Order: sequence, then structure tokens, then C-alpha cells
Amino acid sequence: MDTAPLSADVLEELRQFDTPTVCNALEIVAPRRRAYGYTTSPLVCPDPDTVMVGYARTATIRANAPSGRSGADDLAVRVGYYRHMAAGPQPTITVIQDIDASPGYGAWWGEVNSSIHAGLGSLGVITNGSIRDLGEWAPGFGALAGSIGPSHAWVHVVEYDVAVTVHGMTVRPGDLIHADRHGAVVVPADVAADVPAAAAKIAAAERVLIDAARSEGFSINRLTALLDPKGDH
Repeated sequence: MDTAPLSADVLEELRQFDTPTVCNALEIVAPRRRAYGYTTSPLVCPDPDTVMVGYARTATIRANAPSGRSGADDLAVRVGYYRHMAAGPQPTITVIQDIDASPGYGAWWGEVNSSIHAGLGSLGVITNGSIRDLGEWAPGFGALAGSIGPSHAWVHVVEYDVAVTVHGMTVRPGDLIHADRHGAVVVPADVAADVPAAAAKIAAAERVLIDAARSEGFSINRLTALLDPKGDH
């Protein structure tokens, strides 16, 4: 990560908004980000109340064949992976790219790994792969996944601490992520502190239209007056 971690206050402010609103705010504070940096395909979210704001820890996995490494090498990769997951700053969000030709063949995520990662300071996982053990899932550990499946097959870490792409969103280790049931977005660190004010401004402007639309007597004339108060069109 190239910049110092944001204050806990800024992270908490970001948590007050849903991910679509954060995306809208980024269009104001970072116009270049209008069309990239967020997930573009649906993800499974077992808990609709999931809201995560944290720093990315990343890895790639495969499950449709054994790793081909020795037992000692497999252990070394796994320990190195967990060390990466435990590294600061926290809180973290684990972002895993399943690089099988058919992602989700085997689940890296279940009762064990959700518990381990939660214990290491991760708020949850974003993956194009599968998850399982939903009834035994670590309490409060968030998930946005490509699918739900029963088996882990030969799932193993291929690489960690690398750039990954999950459902159209490219993530680098240390990136700040905002995620909820709608999907996820990378929030550039240099504008993150400006997002809450921009989000609040957007929400206030939208509220005017929403309240009017839900009121008695709403009409196209009322809508036009709100959209064009000067009457230029």
C-alpha cells in the first residue's frame, strides 16, 4: 500500500453508505473512475446486511486438480498465505480469484477458513469462487461469492499478495474496498476522505426527487419543475 492507512473515523463514515452510493460519489471526486474499479457481475451474498470497508489481501486459487507441489511446499505456501492475510493495516477484506476454467469447482471458503480469516482480522471475502458450510460460517464474516457449492475438491492457493480480478474488479494488495450486497468497489486512497461528503450531497439531492415522487399529486409537471427549476427546457 502506497499511502498511510485512513483514520478509523473515515472508515466508519464510509460504512454509513451503501456501495452504489459510494460508486456515485466516486463519479464526483474521481471522475475517471466512472466506468471501472467495481464488480460488474452478480455475486452471492448470504447475509444481506453485509457491509465491509477494509484493505485488500489477495490470492489466487485452483481446485480442479492437485497443486503438484510437494507437501512441504504446499505447507510453505499456505503459511505464507496466512501471514499475508494477518499483515496490517487492518481491518482487511480477503479478495480471492478462482482461476479454474470453471470457477467454483471447489470451495476455499467454509467453516474453517471463515473462522481463521475472521480471527486474523478479515471482515469477509470477495471471490468469484464458491463458498460452503453456510450454517457453520464464522459469525459476522461477510461474503460475496460467485456460487455456493458442497466440496473443496483439491482447492489450494496458487499465489498470494498479487493483483487479482474478481467479476470485473481488479484489486491490488492494500487497496481500500467498500462492499455490500450489491457488490464491491475499490476506493482510491487519495480521495477516500472526500467520499462521505460527496455521498451525502448526492443522497440529499436524490431525496428531493424521491420524496416528491412518493407524495400525493406528483406529476410530470412537478418532476419537470424539480429537474429544470429555471424552466429553460
